[in-house]
Amino acid sequence: MGSRSLKSICLSLVALSLAIASAGCKKAQPITLACNATPPAVYAGEQVTAIATAGSTSTKKNTNVIYSWSGSGVAGNGSTATIATDTFNPGSYTAKAEAKEGKKGKEGLKHGETAECSASFAVKEFEPPTVSCLANPSTVKPGDTTTITCTGASPQNRPLTYTYSATAGTISGVGSSATFSSTGAPTGQVEITCNVADDKNHTANADTNVTIVTPPPPIPHVQELCSVSFTRDTKRPTRVDNEAKACLDQIALDLKQSPDARAVIVADSNSKEKRITAKQEKVAATRKHSKVEYFDRRRAVNVKDYLVKDQGIDASLISVAAGTGDDQNVQNYLVPAGATFANDVQGTTAVDETTVKPEGNKPLPVRHHQKATANQQ
Repeated sequence: MGSRSLKSICLSLVALSLAIASAGCKKAQPITLACNATPPAVYAGEQVTAIATAGSTSTKKNTNVIYSWSGSGVAGNGSTATIATDTFNPGSYTAKAEAKEGKKGKEGLKHGETAECSASFAVKEFEPPTVSCLANPSTVKPGDTTTITCTGASPQNRPLTYTYSATAGTISGVGSSATFSSTGAPTGQVEITCNVADDKNHTANADTNVTIVTPPPPIPHVQELCSVSFTRDTKRPTRVDNEAKACLDQIALDLKQSPDARAVIVADSNSKEKRITAKQEKVAATRKHSKVEYFDRRRAVNVKDYLVKDQGIDASLISVAAGTGDDQNVQNYLVPAGATFANDVQGTTAVDETTVKPEGNKPLPVRHHQKATANQQ
């Protein structure tokens, strides 16, 4: 064997020896650990989950990886931990994890068998509540009440409490409803404030207004006064007799005591009188100067004539009308200032006073046999 062949064999053996030595001295990669928190931001009271993920772990048999966790509220179970945030204030927080690798009971004793990581998360500030305020009705009279409705909402559904205040009057309520009383408050606008607060001392408020108005004066109405009957004097059934004067004198007194008022006299005629008038109208339709007697109109005019001439009432303060009743009565009405007669009393027709002359209180004409009897006496 030549010297060159021997040299080649020796070189090959050296190379093989170096390769074997090199393979036997290769070092294992150190363990790695990565952490993350889910969700990354919560409100106090919501739970956070942290997960640790180990890398470059050994594949040898009988090796083990153990985890441990630290941090406020952190409770670990293997590679996963939960974090209770009930007592946390708003801010940034960290959950720390450690992983150890190695033979069971000897984890982490060798270099490169331990790794650490941190999972960061944030606790957010609770958002303040919102509120709206409404008064119904928004306009009241002095002494009246109105309902105040307060509508509050918390973005995180925190429990809410309500309070109220008013610049005048009184307000009281429990929960989202209150009652405002205007008793003692001046007329005008009252500002009402609805306040809401959550259990984290966040507050909100809203205003509404209630207007207190003086009620308008009551609408005056027509007053029904005494009535006069014309049934006693059968010979002159439209004449104002002495018994009627007591009623009319009182009407005159009412008008004198109410200078802004006026009177309306409404007279009726019975069915017999209406038939007489109807016949006379039929005749008058063909005879130019035929007389037509309107009993109701004459009664009304006679009553007015008495009030004007005997009681001194201004004629412009008295109106006369015909009614629709089936009787021989006159109904008298007092119409205060601001009242409308036609609104309160229907079914009357104004009398044209230029066509009806008052009868006056003339005595009955004396017949001839009555004169003779009087002379004998």
